Amino acid sequence: MSVYDHIIEFKNKYPATVAWRLKKHSEVIDGYLNPNEKILYAFCGQKNNDWWDLFTSCVVVLTNTRILIGQKRVVWGSFYNQITPDLYNDMQVYKGLLWGKITIDTLKEKVFISNLSKDSLNEIETHISEYMIEAKKEYKKQK
Repeated sequence: MSVYDHIIEFKNKYPATVAWRLKKHSEVIDGYLNPNEKILYAFCGQKNNDWWDLFTSCVVVLTNTRILIGQKRVVWGSFYNQITPDLYNDMQVYKGLLWGKITIDTLKEKVFISNLSKDSLNEIETHISEYMIEAKKEYKKQK
């Protein structure tokens, strides 16, 4: 399955999530996937800390090696971020009246993904937490 297929599956399951231009955002991630990477989970939302800002849609993909975040700008250019297990610190989940927010804390910055369907938060948290716990164990073994 492609990144876009995973995103559409998530969006169909949680239609209250606010995100636009999913195919374009997915194409950004497609360009950065390594040949040996497998997509474990993908979701979409707004890459910001504010529920009223609806114009910063992004796609978040959890692979077997890292977390990728992609955004395609409207006119030209794109934004791409990655979070590797060694930089991952912790995660916070906020559930509001209509939407929720995930805050991923890394050693260098905090990444906010907002306007997520509040029903999707448990699933997102479970996928990211389980992956990071296992990846951190492997990282410690390698050191």
